[in-house]
Amino acid sequence: MSLGKSPAAANPQGEMRLTLAELRDSLPDGGLLRGRSWRWSPEPLRLTREEARQMMEMGHPLAQFQQACDTLYRQSASGKLPAWLADLLDVGKPDWLVRIQREPATVGHLPRVIRPDLILTETGFAVTELDSVPGGMGVTAWLARRYSAAGFEVLGGPNGMLDGFRSLMPQGGTVLVSKESSDYQPEMAWLTGELGPAWTVAAAETYATDDQSLYRFFELYDWQSVPQARTLAEQTISGDVRITPPFKPHLEDKLWLALLWSPALKTFWEKTLRGNHLKRLRECVPLGWVLDPTPLPPHASLPHLDAYSWDEVARFSQKERRFALKISGFHETAWGSRGVFIGHDLSAIDWAERLHHALHQAQSHPWMLQEFREGRQITHPVFRDDGSVEMMRGRVRLCPYFFTAENGSTTFGGCLATIVPADKKKIHGMSDGICLPCVVE
Repeated sequence: MSLGKSPAAANPQGEMRLTLAELRDSLPDGGLLRGRSWRWSPEPLRLTREEARQMMEMGHPLAQFQQACDTLYRQSASGKLPAWLADLLDVGKPDWLVRIQREPATVGHLPRVIRPDLILTETGFAVTELDSVPGGMGVTAWLARRYSAAGFEVLGGPNGMLDGFRSLMPQGGTVLVSKESSDYQPEMAWLTGELGPAWTVAAAETYATDDQSLYRFFELYDWQSVPQARTLAEQTISGDVRITPPFKPHLEDKLWLALLWSPALKTFWEKTLRGNHLKRLRECVPLGWVLDPTPLPPHASLPHLDAYSWDEVARFSQKERRFALKISGFHETAWGSRGVFIGHDLSAIDWAERLHHALHQAQSHPWMLQEFREGRQITHPVFRDDGSVEMMRGRVRLCPYFFTAENGSTTFGGCLATIVPADKKKIHGMSDGICLPCVVE
C-alpha cells in the first residue's frame, strides 16, 4: 500500500482520537483472546517511513527463505546433501510425520501465512522468530478496523488482514483450532464471521473430514490430541484435502534462524537465495548456534563465540552471555516465550544449569542460542484503568503478517505492535503490555 502520511501524525501530541470506553465497548461479545488482556492506547504506534518500508518489504525474502529451508531439508533427507541436517530436524518427531514431510507430493507445500517477530532496535529490526502458525490475526484485523474508523491510516488498511486471510481459502473453508490453541478461538471466530458464512471455525479434536479447504490452527507437537491429524496429513498427500500450513514439522523449528549462520551451509544459502535477500536476512537475523554436545577437536572453536567448548560458554560472565537460549520447536514450551531464557538475566549458576540442560536434551528436543539484541526504548501514550492517559516507557515487538498466494506472490496484511514496559527483557503479549496497529509518522 502507499506509505502516505497519517492524518493523525499532524495532530498535537495530546490530541486523542479514541477513548478507552470506545475501544472496550466496541469489542466483540466474549472478547478476542480468551483469558488474556492488554492495555489500550489512544493512538497507533508511529514508524518512520523507512522502518515501515523495510518491514512491509520483508515478506518476499522470508517466503524465499522458507522455501530454501524446505529444499535444504529435502536434499539432506534424500542424500543429495549430508544427512546430518535432516537428522537434526527430525529429532523428537514421530516417524509418520517425518515420512509425510518427505513425500514427493508435498514438494512446494509451504506455509501461506508468515509472521516474523521483529524487535525494534537502535539499528533496525532483529528477527527473533519466524512463526508459520501465528496467533493474533483476528486481533490485528480488529485493531486495524477500529483505528482506521477513528481516522488513522493504519498500515495494511482496514481490511488488509481480512483480505489476506480470505486469499488462503477464496471459496471458504474451516479453521481447525485445538484445545491447546483455544485462547485464540474467539479472534478466529470473529475473523471468519467477518468473511462470511462460507468460513467457519471448528474444534480440531472433533472435526470430521470433508472436502473443504482447511486452515490448521494447531502446532504439530500437539498432534496426539487431534484424532484426525494423521488422516488429514495422509489426505494432503492424496490431494483430497487442501490444508495450510502443511504437515511439515521441520518448518516449525526455530533452528533455521541458527542454521542461517552455519558455516557448513554457507555455500547452499549463497547459491539458493538472491544476494540482496540473503544480505537482508543476515542484517536482521541475529547470530545463532545449534546446541550440540558433540566435543570439538582441541584446535577448533565455536564460530563467533571464541570458545572451544560449550562448557566454556557455560562459564561466561554476565557481560559475555548476552544471548537468548531457546527450545527449537515440537514441544509445548516452544511458543509464548515459555521456552526462552535470557542469559544476562540469569545468575551464573542458573545460566550454566540451563545451558547444560539444553545440551542434555539435544537428542530429544533441540535447543538453539541466539545473540540478544536490545530493543530500543520509546515513549507511547497508554490508558489508565480510569480512562486517563499516561506516557509509558517501553520496548517494541512488531509482528507483520504476510500472506503468500499459490503463485508465490506475497502481500502484507497488517502489523500488530506490542509495547511492554522497558524493564522487560522478553517482549510478548502480557497484561501490562500495549497491543496496537501501526501508522507512518
